[in-house]
Amino acid sequence: MTLRLTETLRRRFRSGEWMTCYQGLGAHPVTGRQGPGTRFALWAPAATAVSVVGPFNDWDPGAHPLERYPASGLWVGSVPETGPGTEYMYHLLGPKGEALPRKADPFAFRCAGGRPEVSVVWEPDAYRWSDGEWMAGRAQRHRPERPIAIYEVHAGSWRRRGPKERLLSWRELARELLPWVRDRGFSHIELLPVTEHPFYGSWGYQPTSLFAPTARYGPPGALQHFIDCAHQMGIGVVLDWVPGHFPEDPWGLASFDGTHLYEYDDPMRGRHPEWGTRVYDYRRPQVRAFLVSSALYWLEKYHVDGLRVDAVASMLYLDYAREKGEWEPNEEGGNENLEAVSFLKHLNEEVYARFPGAFTVAEESTAWPGVSHPTHTGGLGFGYKWNMGWMNDTLDYIWRPLEERPKNHDKLTFGITYGFAENFILPLSHDEMVYGKGALLDKMPGTTSQESAGLRTYLTFQYTHPGKKLLFMGSEWGQRREWDHDGQLSWHLVEKAPHRGILRLVDDLNRIYRRLEALHEGDARPEGFRWIDPDDAQRSMLSYLRQPVGSTAPRVAVLCNFSDRFHRSCRVGVPGEGSWETVLDTDWPRYGGRGRGPDTRLVSEAVPADGYARSLLLDVPPLSALVLVEVT
Repeated sequence: MTLRLTETLRRRFRSGEWMTCYQGLGAHPVTGRQGPGTRFALWAPAATAVSVVGPFNDWDPGAHPLERYPASGLWVGSVPETGPGTEYMYHLLGPKGEALPRKADPFAFRCAGGRPEVSVVWEPDAYRWSDGEWMAGRAQRHRPERPIAIYEVHAGSWRRRGPKERLLSWRELARELLPWVRDRGFSHIELLPVTEHPFYGSWGYQPTSLFAPTARYGPPGALQHFIDCAHQMGIGVVLDWVPGHFPEDPWGLASFDGTHLYEYDDPMRGRHPEWGTRVYDYRRPQVRAFLVSSALYWLEKYHVDGLRVDAVASMLYLDYAREKGEWEPNEEGGNENLEAVSFLKHLNEEVYARFPGAFTVAEESTAWPGVSHPTHTGGLGFGYKWNMGWMNDTLDYIWRPLEERPKNHDKLTFGITYGFAENFILPLSHDEMVYGKGALLDKMPGTTSQESAGLRTYLTFQYTHPGKKLLFMGSEWGQRREWDHDGQLSWHLVEKAPHRGILRLVDDLNRIYRRLEALHEGDARPEGFRWIDPDDAQRSMLSYLRQPVGSTAPRVAVLCNFSDRFHRSCRVGVPGEGSWETVLDTDWPRYGGRGRGPDTRLVSEAVPADGYARSLLLDVPPLSALVLVEVT
């Protein structure tokens, strides 16, 4: 919906109260008495002149000047005989009348292919959606007690086509990627940032247009089609979104009107020393409205189900990546960026108020309290938080030689001590598969068969541990080569041993995670988890119970053997009388193991073990995990 920029709306923009200002700013096709055209609106309060330039006027800055509204800092005007598909940029004169570099539209809804500095007029409401059933029911899917398993994808390197390995379009990805995700049993797909970014090697994390999808994979309507198809297949879509910083390209937001408009003017705050980027000025109400509007735009116009907010820690702390003397305390003497804290709370309040079926996720790497707690209780208001501590500890454990594991046993168990402090997602993400870290399979020690067995055990540990799940593309079959954004995944391995077995395991893990309520109902509640024996360090063994919360579903017992020894005739304590059925054993031949296949039911015996009056007697193969369900 395009709104006329009335005095009321201009005043609301100036005060930062207009949270959907994309409805008025940017380029909007209009039809007036003189015929079709485009109305342009730009925020540039320090500029002394602004005009729209493009092929339609031979890039002549004198042809289509905009009118200034001094009180709001907005420049507004219409250009006849333009509309969807029209390329344009802005020509600005700075505070002293100096000519500035041509600027892309901060509110551009589309960018030109191969030229991210050139904005393109586009009508986002032209697409006709067919996902009404999904949208009506998605709120129930995203509750903390529901199963959420996310497949993380970089669209440009999942698969490519032809001898030159060209990028797939969104429509091709809808035909190929989405069925793959559905058949694996994932509930959601998470796309690394799709907002336009000039440097492909940034993977989208240095965006220049927060309202325009990159043109690398096709026009914006094709991305809408991709999401629509995902919803019709029962797959939710999460977008990585970057409100923490932006690159310094001269045609972008940096020094936009000749002043530090979008970024802090203080270099101790306004420039990120680690990434060489600018930091948004969260004090400025118009910047806050710009960022919140971007989030709401993707939720409204693209029906996105979730936003994963990148690098939240870099926003929260004034001393992030800064040495002593490179930052100054806030007015209270602390290292917190109070304006960023306020912004994040406001962002989440707006998202959940306007789109109650959607959710937000924080990539936050510190122990900041209450990241996923409601703002009215003092939290930041996110729906979920990546559990970076669990990820770092467990990856450090599985990377170590097998003989070192007993003395590092606590890296597997420590996560439970804080595991219910937030609504956690357990991420095995792209960041852990690059820059010499190796693919997930290559992190495993031992022989080739031990590597595969170790990965199967580790993935089962992830899927049965409290917390929602996230797995980066290629890990579902044990991609051996480190992720390379300039190529595609090693698809030739999928049907070969041992990768075929790993893929079958992930398929089955997704299915039992969905099917067994005990494995997801208590993901964020301590009563959903209970140790059987967390202290068997010498044997590198773990055992625990997952218990239903709010239902009468059966309990689930999990045993993980992270050693290369076969533990025979193990006594494992279990609650109550009755029998237990093995629903998954990573040593089954189906997965590439050497076991016998599914066992018969095990009946608990009146032999005390692990603090329980009854126990099961069973064998646990080396580098394996067993999942047993109580038979009721």
